[in-house]
Amino acid sequence: MIALDTNVLARLLLEDEPDQGRRARRLLADESAAFWVPVSVVFELAWVLRRSGLGRQAIAAAVRRLLALPRMRLQSPDALAAAARWTEAGMDFADALHLALSAKAERFATFDEGLVKQARKAGALPVVEAQ
Repeated sequence: MIALDTNVLARLLLEDEPDQGRRARRLLADESAAFWVPVSVVFELAWVLRRSGLGRQAIAAAVRRLLALPRMRLQSPDALAAAARWTEAGMDFADALHLALSAKAERFATFDEGLVKQARKAGALPVVEAQ
């Protein structure tokens, strides 16, 4: 199994560095290989995509694209799928991922009133409460 760094996935998705993009596509086309992506890489990737000017919908679509790639194993795929769904509903990806990775908690405490409203609107769980 080959673990992938953020920069490999960013070049694949952004296509902003032609040579590195080709190398990333070639690596992922290797049918004899399986790939591992830690949740921390996806978190950083979302930040890179946002800094590159992509909005919430595009970031969520990128996460869904990674989840669908053959031979791709993402850490916490259910949490990543939930974070993508909640991001599409208007939440910031980082907030959505923090919340999704807290699924076993009975509630999520924050000082961020905006997060409370967005989480309610998205139907996210656990329940988000302002402190």
